[in-house]
Amino acid sequence: MKKEYLAKMFDHTYLKAFASKKDMEKLCQEAKMINCKMVAINSCQTKLCKQLLKDSDIHVGAAISFPLGQTTIETKLFETKDAIENGADEIDYVVNLTKVKDHDFDYIEDEMRQITKLCHDNKVICKVIFENCYLEKEEIIKLSEIALKVKPDFIKTSTGFGTSGAKVEDVALMKSIVKDEVMVKAAGGIRDLETCMAMIKAGASRIGTSSSLKILEELDNVNAD
Repeated sequence: MKKEYLAKMFDHTYLKAFASKKDMEKLCQEAKMINCKMVAINSCQTKLCKQLLKDSDIHVGAAISFPLGQTTIETKLFETKDAIENGADEIDYVVNLTKVKDHDFDYIEDEMRQITKLCHDNKVICKVIFENCYLEKEEIIKLSEIALKVKPDFIKTSTGFGTSGAKVEDVALMKSIVKDEVMVKAAGGIRDLETCMAMIKAGASRIGTSSSLKILEELDNVNAD
């Protein structure tokens, strides 16, 4: 795989609670250096990153209700609207996991429809984070089936803050249900080229990682050989 192609699959990520302006400047500088698709940041950093990336085509992606997802639909909508107004090109929101575990899938579908509509009305990409480490296989299937009906742009494996991150088998399962109607993003624990390529082979169209530079360096070494 060409380095430029792989870089455009990366959401270059810095979501730590203590992220400083200096950290955001470094993140955006790295993003421009590798020409990735997006920087993934907490929503309060949206306006700053939009300014830092103003002379590039790199998207700013705001994490909503992150990392727990335990806020009301109204709160998520407000945070999404605020992020969009501050320049977000993409939204990654966490589903309400309590409602998933209660199997209140009508609530989950309503939440997904409202947030997806708000994003699409503003020509913004919408990604739905499942946090698979807390879910049973049947719950991952059900969420994927809801997404197939609602049509957000992506469904996503993980926040990276749960008990585990992306798993190849989960990516393959999600992709088997949504097929080409919705894309799959793998995130959480993707720190090397081998893992990254396994996720792509399983069906991921986007990779969320803070190890973008390391992975691309590994690819350079492979291509050199």
